Amino acid sequence: MSETPEPDRVEGAPHPRATARLLGQGAAEAAFLDAFNAGRLHHGWLITGPRGTGKATLAWRIARFLLAEQPADAGLFGAPPPPETLDVSPDDPSARRIAALSEPRLKLIRRSLGDTGRLRSVISVEDVRDLKSFFHLSAADGGRRVVIVDAADDMNPSAANALLKELEEPPKGATILLVAHQPWRLLPTIRSRCRELRLTPLGPEDIATALAAAGTEGAEAAALAELAGGSVGEAIRLANLDGTATYAAMIGLFSGLPRLDRVKAIALAETAGQRGAETRFDLTLTLFDAFLARLARTGATGAPPPEAVPDEAQLLARLSPDARAGRGWADLAQSLGARARQGRAVNLDPAALLLDMVLRIDETAGALAPR
Repeated sequence: MSETPEPDRVEGAPHPRATARLLGQGAAEAAFLDAFNAGRLHHGWLITGPRGTGKATLAWRIARFLLAEQPADAGLFGAPPPPETLDVSPDDPSARRIAALSEPRLKLIRRSLGDTGRLRSVISVEDVRDLKSFFHLSAADGGRRVVIVDAADDMNPSAANALLKELEEPPKGATILLVAHQPWRLLPTIRSRCRELRLTPLGPEDIATALAAAGTEGAEAAALAELAGGSVGEAIRLANLDGTATYAAMIGLFSGLPRLDRVKAIALAETAGQRGAETRFDLTLTLFDAFLARLARTGATGAPPPEAVPDEAQLLARLSPDARAGRGWADLAQSLGARARQGRAVNLDPAALLLDMVLRIDETAGALAPR
């Protein structure tokens, strides 16, 4: 198992099934527990929210909770009290089997290896096809079964239709947990047959706590929390890629706006856009998005957000001094995002795409914050 790529894992972080604590999502946990304790456990649950906010961690917590050994009846003293949390002891036999992916009552559906030995780009119908036989396995526990689909957005049309059939006629004791980053991409009929648990972006304190558990603390954690937009997964990715140093260099490049240092701009574009530097290219696009979003927020609120790197707050305040400028930066963020998606779709030269984006930022700075 350790040699098989896991598409539902963020590099540098433990897999969600090994994450015991879920930060900042108490409302979603409480909603599920309320339904469970009231005897209204729905068969389909759609767990939504931004990437990196704990959706998969919640799905695995629910799976452990549902499959854990139930406490014995209290005899003369009545039934045991209803559970108040989803916590399950790591020593529970089912929890151990789940951690080892050997629990027969749990089915994990995710992108699998194709004939070439590489991960497929989608969840195929082959990954979903044996659900019916899985559900009909006999069990001494009354037939309780749990399915985790991570991520449901990855299903191709055939896989989605196969899953829909199981959602339409679910067997007794079955619970299907769908992790969805973009629920609007799912079939409306799938969404209508699930109850939604929506997770929200995490606050800086929760992200700092998660980063500390991963070994990143202090000023670096505070900066990553600012740049990650409420996503622990994104914060860990930025930490792995030295994102704060890259963002600091970007702020240095933009510090002269609207008088752009074109030599430095060309160097940035060529470095991040060179062949074999796809990871750095993606990181640069992510940080462009973060910079523009923070400019828009500064203009809309009248004050810059907490500084992610030195000298950032002064630059944000100068380039986005009012609501008009904030709207202009928001419009630019939307158009550059569409431009990046189109450029990737037609395999536009990455260096040319990045340089074009930098020049558009310089042009907008000249219009919104003239000399």
